[in-house]
Amino acid sequence: MIAITGYGILCAIGNNADEVLCSLQQQQSGIGPMQYLESKLRHLPVGEVKLSNDRMKALLGIQDAAPVSRTAMMGAIAIRQAVQDAGIALEGKRVTLISGTTVGCMDVTEQYYEEMKTDDGLLSLPMNNDCGMSTHDMAVMAGLEDVETCTVSTACSSALNAIILGAEMLKNDEADIVIAGGAESLTRFHLNGFNTLMILDSERCRPFDETRAGLNLGEGAAFVVLQRECSGAKAYVAGYANRCDAFHQTASSDNGEGAFLAMHDALAMAQLTPADIQYVNAHGTGTPNNDLSESQALMRIFGTQMPEVSSTKPFTGHTTSASGAIETVICLLAMQHDFTPCNLGWKKQMAAGITPTRGHTGVQLNHVLCNSFGFGGNDSLLVLSRKCPPEASEYSADEAVVELARDEIHSMEDLVALKDFVSPIESRRMGKLMKAAILTSCRALKAAHIETPDAIITATASGMLEFSQQFLDDIIRNDEQFLKPTLFMQSTHNTLSSAIAIRTKCHGYNITYSHGSDSFAWAMRDAKRQIKSGKAKTVLVGCFDESTALSNDFCKRAGKPTAPEISAVAIILASPNSSYK
Repeated sequence: MIAITGYGILCAIGNNADEVLCSLQQQQSGIGPMQYLESKLRHLPVGEVKLSNDRMKALLGIQDAAPVSRTAMMGAIAIRQAVQDAGIALEGKRVTLISGTTVGCMDVTEQYYEEMKTDDGLLSLPMNNDCGMSTHDMAVMAGLEDVETCTVSTACSSALNAIILGAEMLKNDEADIVIAGGAESLTRFHLNGFNTLMILDSERCRPFDETRAGLNLGEGAAFVVLQRECSGAKAYVAGYANRCDAFHQTASSDNGEGAFLAMHDALAMAQLTPADIQYVNAHGTGTPNNDLSESQALMRIFGTQMPEVSSTKPFTGHTTSASGAIETVICLLAMQHDFTPCNLGWKKQMAAGITPTRGHTGVQLNHVLCNSFGFGGNDSLLVLSRKCPPEASEYSADEAVVELARDEIHSMEDLVALKDFVSPIESRRMGKLMKAAILTSCRALKAAHIETPDAIITATASGMLEFSQQFLDDIIRNDEQFLKPTLFMQSTHNTLSSAIAIRTKCHGYNITYSHGSDSFAWAMRDAKRQIKSGKAKTVLVGCFDESTALSNDFCKRAGKPTAPEISAVAIILASPNSSYK
């Protein structure tokens, strides 16, 4: 069984676990006016970490005056806390650091974006949202230069998927210790992006309330230390699941199908019934769509025996990619100190919704559920247990897989074949990388005679680079006014994986790796692990990247190799015992 032996956290309600616990128990929110983020949208409340960049540099012993990503610094602080809390020596151990993030070092990029186009003195900075670089930087700042690193990017479920990946690696004996979680800083990119979708509230968010009007963005980081069962366990990862809603790029289905399937799977893995769960930390963003969809999923699982449910986002704000790890630590604090966190701001019962808790003390929590959902319907969750539960072996000795089909393109001219799968109207709304991903995936699936794979795993070093740059340009050119929501919607790294899932109606496992040149290797490792464990018989693995004139110009000036305008590879892998072979 996988044990959590240490944790670290900083967010809007505290810079360590003790401060966060105090704020939760005193029901003190950290959401308020912007203090550190420079934005025209100052009327929007946010959940900022109460530390300046200079203060974080001092805490980490960084004396260099060069700009450092706030995301990476917060991550490094949380990692240090987690390792110290676990009280373990890492020397001589196989250690892996897994971080979940979406915009990575974007806070630095957007600050120097215009100068980076021409100033060669800024060539050491990341160009656009380089997720892998943020993980590398936090590893170095945390004193973990020599450990294996990985980056997961599935929007707001990223950090929780990092924890799931860590548990899977330990079960498969790929590591002795995994430090997993996520970090995300507030940026103008994120703030303006969510604002274009019209889902930000100008007041403090009120999840599951009839008057809910949107979310408040937050920032922060949290990491947990995972080990195979040991005497120092704070709690155990009893079950987990990752499913795709396969419904819409930014909205959830009315009945919460993806969330329902994930909760069902996680409970089954933990060998628990719904009645065994005492508390659910809901995703609970405060948007009309999410709260209704999540309520329906919870009702489908728990019926009339609903456990206590709350969203802690009115405390922290929606910390996007870091939220799954931050809320996992909040669940651990609740379990260790016998209380359920309050759903702050709730007053009026929403139609067809759950009734959240106002918080209780003196409650022994033996089993809790932590929900984390991301754009594209990436629905992931954990079951945490106080005691070590029974565990059945999931992994077979046979690691072989069969490649059923492969398709790839490396030039824009190849995209003409997209007309065989996508209408001209739909194609016009797609960027070039989306077109390449859809084309190669559809052709590979057709060659393998598969309509819907069991799992979709994507690798991308830079994600939707074209649309990300266009959105950055849009923010600067229009001074954060009248921006295009379509650019933001198609800028997240897992846009490709979720779009393929929506097209193929795949409700199965769905994850995106964005760790530079190692992204594809991580995706293939995961695909083989899914097949080996019996969780999937067929897996669609994609490796998709693009370049722009600006990104290649930046690479030339930095003395780095340029990239092709488009590169897409889709592979269908299957179990050797599969009837598809």
